[in-house]
Amino acid sequence: MKAYQQGWTLRRRVGALLGVVLVLLLGLAAAEATLAAKNRQNIDDVLIKTGPLRVQAQELMSALLDQETAVRGYAVNGDRNDLAPYQDGLRREQDTVADMRKLAVDYPDVLREVGVVEQRAAQWRSAVAEPVITTTERSGPAAGQALITDQTRQQFDSIRSAVDGLQGEILEVRQKTADKVNATSNVLVVLLIIAALVVAVAGAVLLLSLDRILIRPLAGLVSQVREVAGGDYRHHIEGSGPPEFRLLADDIDVMRQKIARELDEVREARERIEWVNSQLQKQAEELTRSNRDLEQFAYVASHDLQEPLRKVASFCQLLQRRYAGQLDERADQYIAFAVDGAQRMQRLINDLLAFSRIGRLTTGFTEVDLNKVMGDVAGQTEAARQYADAELTWDRLPVIRGEEPLLTNLLANLVSNSIKFRRPDVPPKVHVSARLVDDEWEISCRDNGIGIEPEFADKIFVIFQRLHSKDAYPGTGIGLAIVKKIVEYHGGRVWVDTDTTEGTTIRFTLPALPEDVAAARPAEPAEVEESTGDDAATGDGAGDAAVSVARQPDGAAREETPEGAARDGTTGGMRETVG
Repeated sequence: MKAYQQGWTLRRRVGALLGVVLVLLLGLAAAEATLAAKNRQNIDDVLIKTGPLRVQAQELMSALLDQETAVRGYAVNGDRNDLAPYQDGLRREQDTVADMRKLAVDYPDVLREVGVVEQRAAQWRSAVAEPVITTTERSGPAAGQALITDQTRQQFDSIRSAVDGLQGEILEVRQKTADKVNATSNVLVVLLIIAALVVAVAGAVLLLSLDRILIRPLAGLVSQVREVAGGDYRHHIEGSGPPEFRLLADDIDVMRQKIARELDEVREARERIEWVNSQLQKQAEELTRSNRDLEQFAYVASHDLQEPLRKVASFCQLLQRRYAGQLDERADQYIAFAVDGAQRMQRLINDLLAFSRIGRLTTGFTEVDLNKVMGDVAGQTEAARQYADAELTWDRLPVIRGEEPLLTNLLANLVSNSIKFRRPDVPPKVHVSARLVDDEWEISCRDNGIGIEPEFADKIFVIFQRLHSKDAYPGTGIGLAIVKKIVEYHGGRVWVDTDTTEGTTIRFTLPALPEDVAAARPAEPAEVEESTGDDAATGDGAGDAAVSVARQPDGAAREETPEGAARDGTTGGMRETVG
C-alpha cells in the first residue's frame, strides 16, 4: 500500500491538469477583461471625446469668422445691427471653448492649443475688433475701414493658424486613440486565440494522458481478467498505471487466488464425493446382497425354520395330552416348559417377520380415512375389550396419505397395549384424538392404565424391550417397535407424553394433506381455543363428535355415534400379534 502512495493517483493527475488549465484560462480571462475595458474606454474617447472636439473646433472657427465678418460689415455700413453676429459669435466662442475644455480634460496638448486660440482671439478683439467698432461709432465707416489693413488681416490669419493647429492636435489625439483601439483589439484577438490553443492543447494532453494512464492499463487489466475468466485461474494479475489500478489489480488477484483455492477445494470435494459415491455404491450392493440374504432368511424362517418348530411344538403338545398325569410332576412341568418355549418361539418368529415386512412389501400410498381405520381397529380388538370390559372412543380423525393395512396395524397395536397394560379392578378407557400442528397431524392414544415412568419413555420403542416379566404381561415386546417403524415409514415421529398425570399418552405425527393445512390457517386462533376446551373436557380432544364403542350389560360391544358425526362400524382386517 505504501508503494502505491509514492505515485500520483489518477484523481490527483487529472485534478492537476485541470487546475493548470483553469489557472491559464482564468489568467487569460482576466487579461481579456482588462483589455476589453481599455478598448471600450478608447472607443469612448474616439466617439465621445475626440469626435465632438473636432466638431467643436469647427464650431469655434465658425464663431470667430462670424465675429470677423460682423466687424468688417459694421465698418462698411456703420449699421449697429451688423454687430449682432459679432455678439452671437462671441457667446458661441465662449460656450464652445467651455465645452472643449470639458472634453479635453485628459488631453493637455489640446487644452494648450485651445488656450492659444482663445489668447489670439482675445488679442484680435482687443487690437482690431474693438478699435474698429469704437472708431466707426465715433468717426464713421471711413475711419473704421481705414483701420482694417493687411496687418489686421494677418492677425486674424494667425487665429486661423491656431485653430488649424487645434484641429491638427485633435486629429493627432484621435489617431492615437484609434491606434490604441486597434492595438487592444488585436491583443484581444491574440488572447482569444491563445485561450483556444490552451483549451485545444489541454484537451489533447487530457486525451493522451487518459489513453496512457487509464485506457491502456484498463485494457490490459481487462485482458488479464478475461484470461482468468477463460479458465486460467493460475494466471497472476498484475496492474499498471495509477495506484488505483494497481490496487484494483491486486484486489482482483486476491479474488482470483480465493476462487482458485475454492476450486481446488471443490475438486477435492468432488473427488471425495466420487469416492464416497463409489463406497456408497459398494455399500448399496452389499445392502442389496444383505437384503437378498434377509429375504432368504425370512423365507427360511417362515418355512424351513417354522416346520421343525411346529413339529417340536406338536409333539410336545401330544406328549402333554397323552402322558399328562402318568409321569411324575416334574416331567409334566418340563413338558409344559417345552410347549411354552416352542409357542413363544413361533410368536417371536412371526413378529420378527411382520417387523421386517414393514416398508418392504408395499402397496403404495393412498388417501386413508382414519375414521374407517378406527372402525377396523374396534373390530379387531373387540374380544380383548369384552374380556377387559374396556371402552374405546375416538374423535373425528383426518384423512391422510399412507398404507391402510400398516396404519390399521399401528392403531391396533396402540389400542391393544392400552387394554393390556391396565390397572387392576379399573375398567380400561382408551381415547384416540387428532389435532393439526403446523403441517402435521398429531394423533394421540390416551388410556387410564398403569402408565410409564419417564426414564423408560425411550426404551419401550426398542425391539424385544420389555419393562415387565412375561408372567405379569404376556407378549414379545415388539408391538411398540412396529408402531415406531410404521410411523417413521410414513414420515412422522412417535413419543411418550411424559406430562400425563394418569395413564399413558402416546403421540405420533403424520404429514397432513395440503388442503387441510390451507383450510386450517385462517382458523388457527379458533382451533387453539377449541382444542384447549376439548383437552380440558376429555384430556385429549374428545368432544361431542367422539365415536364411542361402549360396554353393554351383557358384555357385548356396540357403537354409539352422536348425531352428525361420521361413523365406520366395519370390523375385521389385518390382525397382528400385539406385544
